[in-house]
Amino acid sequence: MLSDEVAVAFLDTRPVFKGHVLVAPRAHVETLPDLPSPAVGPFFERVRSVTAAVEQGLEAGGTFVAMNNRISQSVPHLHVHVVPRNRKDGLRGFFWPRTTYADPAEAESYALRIRKALEPNP
Repeated sequence: MLSDEVAVAFLDTRPVFKGHVLVAPRAHVETLPDLPSPAVGPFFERVRSVTAAVEQGLEAGGTFVAMNNRISQSVPHLHVHVVPRNRKDGLRGFFWPRTTYADPAEAESYALRIRKALEPNP
């Protein structure tokens, strides 16, 4: 389906819907944070191309594009799921339960922790 120096793409053997594709970088990395910065753009160009091809080739109304990092990651190699979608296909929302913050202060405390982690380390 797709195989080049950057990535490979192939049908998932247990698809959510027929045409469900996995896109994986050719170089071994376990998670997205492990993917070297120079490889991110080229890899996601392949994901973008496969996403467009799934929609066009299958005449799908859209796609669901997702990845897991460690938790629920079935194999220890980065891979992106590209799942064809159509209205009323039976897939509803996300696959995990939703929660709420106790109040705006709790939400801000999470945002602050994430902002700090995004800051360059001295």
